[in-house]
Amino acid sequence: MLLQIPAVLSKTEVARCRQVIDAAEWADGNATSGSQSALAKRNQQLPEGSPAARQVGEAVLAALGRSATFISAALPLKVFPPLFNRYAGGEEFKTHVDNAIRQLRGSDFRIRSDLSATLFLAEPEEYDGGELTIEDTFGAQQVKLPAGHLVLYPASSLHHVTPVTRGARVASFFWIQSMVRSDAHRRLLFELDTTIQDLGAERGQSDDAVVRLTGIYHNLLRDWAEC
Repeated sequence: MLLQIPAVLSKTEVARCRQVIDAAEWADGNATSGSQSALAKRNQQLPEGSPAARQVGEAVLAALGRSATFISAALPLKVFPPLFNRYAGGEEFKTHVDNAIRQLRGSDFRIRSDLSATLFLAEPEEYDGGELTIEDTFGAQQVKLPAGHLVLYPASSLHHVTPVTRGARVASFFWIQSMVRSDAHRRLLFELDTTIQDLGAERGQSDDAVVRLTGIYHNLLRDWAEC
């Protein structure tokens, strides 16, 4: 499931985040690359665990916790601490797939990367190129969203970032281990949850059909979840 989630961060929150990370020292983006990705990747990145990355990463995690859509779609068990990258001057990230296991350096924290997420921190008109292109079930999907918007997609997907030929593309990226490993099961649960919320708004949460569907949702989640 490829899902765009609007306004995870407000414009004010984006501006605060940019103020912090724009003033920080950036490094070669291959610091977090696997051997294959290192051959395809040209960008800059905030050093993992730097004060700026930690400060803004905490703000991103807090925003995710407030997003009902993110929680419903991802059903997160663990979220890798958000990282931050910047593309400019023709930099790009050629077609690759994310590592299945991500480990936080210097710790025993590790996750299985079920989902990848990109949170855009620059407006589309600020740069040319920089489209995130994801190989989806229905073909290649190009994503270039307003600042504060997020795209969530299976980490198993082939994807790339096209060269940035003007300006700078700034974003946060991270991975999620879901309580529900199967993308197909997550999709069904998300669609069911969305239907329950829509029906509940129309009929009321105590409506018999809403209560029965809610029971079905939780019984499926109980059967499929690992936590």
